[in-house]
Amino acid sequence: MIKKGGLEERSKDIFSRRSPEEKFRGEITAGKVKSTFWAQFLDLRPHLEKPSGLRRIYFVITFSLLLLSASGCGREKASLNEPWPTSSEMMKSGVVKPGIEILLEKHFDKLRAKKVGLITNPTGVDSNLVSTIERLRSLPGVKLVALYGPEHGVRGNAQAGEYVPFYVDEKYGLPVFSLYGQSLKPPQDMLLRLDEFMRSFDTTEAGKIPEHAMVKEIEVMLFDLQDVGTRVYTYIATMAYAMEACAEAGIPFMVLDRPNPINGVMMEGPILKYPEFSSFVGLYPIPLRHGMTAGELALLFNEKYLKKKARLTVIPMENWKRQMWFDETGLPWVIPSPNMPTLDTATVYPGQVLFEGTNVSEGRGTTRPFELCGAPWIDGYELAKEMNRIGLPGVRFREAWFTPTFSKYRGELCGGVQIHVLDRNVYEPVRTSLILIQTIKKMYPDKFKFHETYFDKIMGTDEVRKWIEAGWNIEELITRWAEELRAFASERKPFLLYK
Repeated sequence: MIKKGGLEERSKDIFSRRSPEEKFRGEITAGKVKSTFWAQFLDLRPHLEKPSGLRRIYFVITFSLLLLSASGCGREKASLNEPWPTSSEMMKSGVVKPGIEILLEKHFDKLRAKKVGLITNPTGVDSNLVSTIERLRSLPGVKLVALYGPEHGVRGNAQAGEYVPFYVDEKYGLPVFSLYGQSLKPPQDMLLRLDEFMRSFDTTEAGKIPEHAMVKEIEVMLFDLQDVGTRVYTYIATMAYAMEACAEAGIPFMVLDRPNPINGVMMEGPILKYPEFSSFVGLYPIPLRHGMTAGELALLFNEKYLKKKARLTVIPMENWKRQMWFDETGLPWVIPSPNMPTLDTATVYPGQVLFEGTNVSEGRGTTRPFELCGAPWIDGYELAKEMNRIGLPGVRFREAWFTPTFSKYRGELCGGVQIHVLDRNVYEPVRTSLILIQTIKKMYPDKFKFHETYFDKIMGTDEVRKWIEAGWNIEELITRWAEELRAFASERKPFLLYK
């Protein structure tokens, strides 16, 4: 069943704190631009008064759409040596079927003869690991005309905070637009201070809201990305901004739903204080760990927060249950981003991402990002000993030493801990990481520091940082969030698609 923008209560919510950017104009306008649209679009004069950033975007997009008109739409569909697997061949009993499969099996009429734009990355695959790009390009009657990439790019080959320019994909011959700051030219020394750049870039809107010209020729926009279940992940903001752009352009927006990898029941952390702490790493007032799928969030955002409602359709999965972890879905794990290699990473991420707002390494540049954390001035033995003494549920801490290959403390030996989750159904990542941060601050008061603005943005409030700086027991603050989470559980209920 397709869930549209209207409200419909579809499942009972269970809440428990412990529960599971003019050179070519003269060459083209005379004989190659036939339509009124292109003649008007290529008249650059009205745009020369715009700020340089907007001019740059306009010229880049004009060139890309000309390429599209000249060749992209006329390319042959991807040919395959073998026929597509049938549903029965692809599916084992009880395996979750992602939205892309349901769309093509049951709702293909929504794409027939349409010019399609696709927001995706390597996670956009079916249960047989065939990409959504290939699935769409192989189908007669579907015109895939442009790709749009989130942070890390369509092919997932950019690191966190890394600038991704416009290009034409050499394999598909399709224009690829970045929805992660395409209009912004990065400083030359960006790679030498990547963490500082990331903290600044992540929290800004500039260059991340799709320009009208980027979607002008699209008749329907698809969103097919794997989220990780945490508010501090830019794919959800990309989705929301794209919904806004499509709403303004009058283009239907369709979310092909995928699992919340860390289940759809457990919620944790404070509700973002809106709009004071709204940013690209957290747009709207939802918990740090929200327990919702991308499709469910799209429904919530569209109804409550978008200035203009999108013509939204969500294609739900089949066979997904709220209590499922990703390894219970039968689907293959595809790395959602370079520093999210495993489900173990996603499990600790709702809490460990908070270390990005401190001077403690969150393990970037190691093989265990977010599971590892530390700094050159931390004694891993003593930290592990103290954390294990506290006795937090479902988790143990192991003394660890590591040398990051990039990011904080690149090339420096760091002492710290590795988080080992022993029981993920009782483990509380946000609570655990906040107690870990407070413990490190107590043990190393002269060394530990917050990156205040960024920490507050990812936390969604400045209350937590101020509480820790004052030396107050963080457990008291965590207890206060329970009522907020219960209220959010009721608020989200009408938008839930699964039981």
